[in-house]
Amino acid sequence: MNKETFLVLNLAIAFYNVGTIWAHEIDIFRTWKLISDPKIFHTVQETHWSKLPYWVFIPVGVALLGSLTLFWYHPDKISTWEIGFAFGSQLVSLILTAIFWGQWQARLSKDENGNASVYLQKILRTHWIRTALINIYGLMLLYMVVQVLV
Repeated sequence: MNKETFLVLNLAIAFYNVGTIWAHEIDIFRTWKLISDPKIFHTVQETHWSKLPYWVFIPVGVALLGSLTLFWYHPDKISTWEIGFAFGSQLVSLILTAIFWGQWQARLSKDENGNASVYLQKILRTHWIRTALINIYGLMLLYMVVQVLV
């Protein structure tokens, strides 16, 4: 596989992740707020969690591996600072997810308050940061692809 194709494949997975983060931002978490019965709330959340490995964790892992590989295998027109900036936004998103959003979602799954949980409120108030970081990553890859193809 040539370096340009590898870069475009990284762009494709990045934009897949942009789509999933926006689904969480504008639909999934906000819909949870509408589920008033705590039992149903937790059933919906458990169903959501069971799907995450396939439609979130694996693509995020592939994107992380791809972005790391770009440091060594990238088109000549792309500078390392661009790759570093893109990788950095992805890495900050993952670190903040481990520290905040992932922890809050785990606590939310055990919170009897369901949609009135303080953890859901924290997620709704701050998740835009993760959304922005994933978008920065995708846009930076788009910028790199445009440089290569123009």
